[in-house]
Formats: sequence, structure tokens, C-alpha cells
Amino acid sequence: MAESIPPINFPKRLLMGPGPSEVDPRVYRAMIQPVIGHMDALFLECLAQLQQMLRETFRTQNAITFPIAGTGSAGMEAALINFLEPRDEAAVVVGGVFAGRMCEIIERCGGKLTRIDNPWGTAADPDRVRQAVRGKKLKLLAAVHSETSTGVCQPLEPLRQIAQETGALLMVDTVSSLGGMPLEVDRWGIDICYSGSQKCLACPPGLAPITVGERAMEVLRRRRTPVQSWYLDLGMVEKYWGPERSYHHTPPVNMLFGLHEALRLLQQEGLEASWARHRKSHLAFVAGLEALGLKMFVEDTAVRAWTVNTICVPAGVEDAKVRARLMERFQIEIAGGLGQLKGRIWRVGLMGLTATGSTVLLLLAALESVLAESGFGFDRGAGVAAAEKFFGS
Repeated sequence: MAESIPPINFPKRLLMGPGPSEVDPRVYRAMIQPVIGHMDALFLECLAQLQQMLRETFRTQNAITFPIAGTGSAGMEAALINFLEPRDEAAVVVGGVFAGRMCEIIERCGGKLTRIDNPWGTAADPDRVRQAVRGKKLKLLAAVHSETSTGVCQPLEPLRQIAQETGALLMVDTVSSLGGMPLEVDRWGIDICYSGSQKCLACPPGLAPITVGERAMEVLRRRRTPVQSWYLDLGMVEKYWGPERSYHHTPPVNMLFGLHEALRLLQQEGLEASWARHRKSHLAFVAGLEALGLKMFVEDTAVRAWTVNTICVPAGVEDAKVRARLMERFQIEIAGGLGQLKGRIWRVGLMGLTATGSTVLLLLAALESVLAESGFGFDRGAGVAAAEKFFGS
């Protein structure tokens, strides 16, 4: 007889990468409740509450607002394939890895892609975007709000204006900004918006909240061809989340318990208070880094995301070695760069539970210790001292 396989026991990490982020113990507790049927009246009431809390988090009145069973990438795919048919024209503002993924999905569903590239680490120039789409019968304009691969927060108002000028739907990725940075779906005229459960919402990965306005739903209802994915067909999925409660697929019941609790805790804190906490943590962290002589990758302070902070790896310092030492000595996880930024930047997530004074100061102190071992010169204690001023200690 084969030996029995022992249970897996992972050590506790402090998750300060770009996701997943730390999960509140109350969310874990919610997730270990007994599984109940997905048509149980009590569960359906839980879903109704969850939907309303999501509307308040997205700042929308959209009826079509619910979490898709899948990660943020499932949200991205659903947000594109439901509204684009073969030969439809779509434009994507690209300044990082995740906007690049949008382009691949559009091409896979037969859309005619206009790719508007801008240098990584910068926001898009509205004039260049306007010029790129001029004269096109654009059905959809897509952008990432907080680009997780670069730490850039793309201003959305200029893109809303361009979408209105061209008659296009505006689709926005808010995977690393929802709950941590200001987002106003209705007021900003966003037609399709999706996110992920594992970033600022402080829930495990596995759900992709999405909200769709009526203008976009009319486009979906007028489709000439079936949506290429049965599972992600929002016209079918909405019937489970709407008054009909028609069966489509079995939802991840306990994940939804967890998201319900995460949103309840966010409401308890207050959305604006959460935004302010994330901003303060970001500013304190940047002040601490600069006091150590480190440089931010995104030079323009006006377009730095508060949630994903990108730091230039100093000359003579090994990217992977620093990250490995943070994990070995302090059990702190941060991430390296993706794509063209591999080996050039560190990505630090200040999202949800890590957007606090205690975690900012802890990471700065740990970085000081590890950088000293790497021979990087700086004033010991300067980073923590600079950041402490933001937290009143």
C-alpha cells in the first residue's frame, strides 16, 4: 500500500506583492460556513445583498452587477467577448502587460484591433488616442485603470470623452484599483467595468466582479452571433443573478460567502475612508523609499497608482536576491517586473489590509536591512523616519 500523503501546511507570509493580498480573518471565517445549495432562499438573499454592496463599491446603479466565477482574467474576457463580434472595431490603450492581454482576446474573437501603445510608466496622451481612432467605426474603447504591471493610474475622463465622440462603449479594468482608489462608474460614463476579488477587496482570488450599463446590455441583446463562450455569456448568467434566478452553472458558494463579508467590512470602514487610507499609505511609502535614495518607476506623481507601487531596482543590486532575502528573513512577499520590466523594477502592493502604517513601516525596515547586505548606500533608519511622519508617530 502506498504511503499516505500528509496534509499541506504552508507558513504564513505577509503578502505585499501586486496580488493576491492579505485576507481578513473574518473573511476566512465566512468561507468555512457549511456549504448550502445555490438555490437556497438564504443563499439567494446573501447574493442580493452582495450585489447591492458591489453597486455601492463600483458607484453605479447598474442592474447587471455581480461577480463572475473566475479570476480577474475571466472578468476581462467576459467584458470583451460579450460585446464584440467578428470584424467589430475595438481600440485598446496599451501601457503594460494587462492591456496587452486585452488585445490578444480581441484578436481571438475576430475583432479588428487598433492598438494604441504608449511608453510603460506613463499615462496615455489623449491627443494620440483621439488621432488613432479618428474615422473608425469604433464599437469599444478599452483601458486599464491601474496597470498592475507598471503602477500607472490612467486618467479616465479624457477616454470617456473620446468614447462619446466615437460612439464607442468604454470598458475599464479596475482589478487593482476597486476599493482602493476613487472609481465612479456612473459619473465617469463607464459602460463595462470589471475587477478581481484578491486585491483591495482583501478576499482570496477566484471571483471577478463586473458591472455593465444598459447601453452595453443593448449591444449584447442585439448580437448577430452567439457569444463564443457559453460559460461567460452574460446574457445567460444574468438570468441567475436577476429576478428569474434561472440555473446556469453552480456558483462557488463559499467564495461568495467570503466576498459578501469582504464587502461588508469595506462598507463598515466606508469607501472614501478606504481610498484615503490607501493614498496615505502610498505617500508614506514613497517618502520612505525616496529617503533611502530609491526611485519610483512612474515619474509623474499625478498618475502613480496608490495600490501597486513600482520601484526602480538600483544599479548593482540584484532584483531576485533582494526579493528572496525578504521572503527568507521576514516572510514578506514582493514581486519583480513583468515583460520588458523584468529585473528592472519591484512591485509592492499596498492593497486592503497592507495599506496601513504598520505594514508600510515593517516593509521599509526590512528593505533597509536587506539593501544594507547588498551594499546599497543610504542613511539607516531614514526610510522609516520619513514614513512615520504620515502616521503621526
